[in-house]
Amino acid sequence: MGVGLVQAAFFMAKEKIPVYNIGNLTARPLDPGDFMIEQFGPYLGRQSPHLHNAHRHVFYHLVCFTGGAGSHSIDFTKFLVEPGQIYFMTPGQVHSWSFDVHPDGYVVNFSERFLQSFLLSPNYLDRFSFFSGNAADSVIQMESPLREKVYAIFDSMLEHYRNHAERDPDLLRTQLLQIFLTIQANIETAQSHHPPAVSQKQQVLQNLKKLVEQHYKTLRRPSEYAELLFITPNHLNALCQELLGRSAGEVIRDRVLLEAKRLLTNADMTATQIAYELNFQDNSYFNRFFKKYEGVTPDEFRRAHV
Repeated sequence: MGVGLVQAAFFMAKEKIPVYNIGNLTARPLDPGDFMIEQFGPYLGRQSPHLHNAHRHVFYHLVCFTGGAGSHSIDFTKFLVEPGQIYFMTPGQVHSWSFDVHPDGYVVNFSERFLQSFLLSPNYLDRFSFFSGNAADSVIQMESPLREKVYAIFDSMLEHYRNHAERDPDLLRTQLLQIFLTIQANIETAQSHHPPAVSQKQQVLQNLKKLVEQHYKTLRRPSEYAELLFITPNHLNALCQELLGRSAGEVIRDRVLLEAKRLLTNADMTATQIAYELNFQDNSYFNRFFKKYEGVTPDEFRRAHV
């Protein structure tokens, strides 16, 4: 695949939000489907305004800001840009940018296979909380000395990518993992006051989130997920209330709402089509559901975000 303007980088699958691949988002890809790292300023300056609108990626995406001001949105949650901030996105999440002061930093895009070809465990990235797919977990504000340590790894990766990547991509893989492990260790140190039992509960919660991600269109009752997890519905609800402050039903409902909002950013898909896609009985039921929990109708939400 040749390298071209970002307008050629996205494809509009029928009834889907624009989806971007790695190959056309970089000036010099190691492999069009695998990996890239670049300074964020030049990367942003080369991109089309399309990237400022809501869109998805088919790859993992992370940006570390060393300067600039403005905001970015991950799954409709807005975050202010600050130096030392790093955000992580999993494939399928929706995001957009709006900058007041031209930002700088580092951007890394990598495919699922980039690390899977290197690691024995196909689910290795699941160990990192910032790759949970939850926007609230995706953005981390680094303080000294963590930020300087991470900046140094990014600088080393950038130099290697520019000069040696084709000969030795494994060094890029180990440096990328070093960033993940360093940040995760800092998160776990900050949370070390939690009792040991929480880790077991967190594993059940993580399994619930995976199941909801797989089945939210067809399974809507907490009892159905409790059965898949081999626990009682009461136990599942108690666990969600303790760790999330929400019921299991709210976890399921919020995932349905998130997908509805993602699909509503695509003007080519009608509310009726979205209702059908999400397995609602009819469009009127979908409209009542959406307005009850979002406070606006689907059409009002669309006008505010498209």
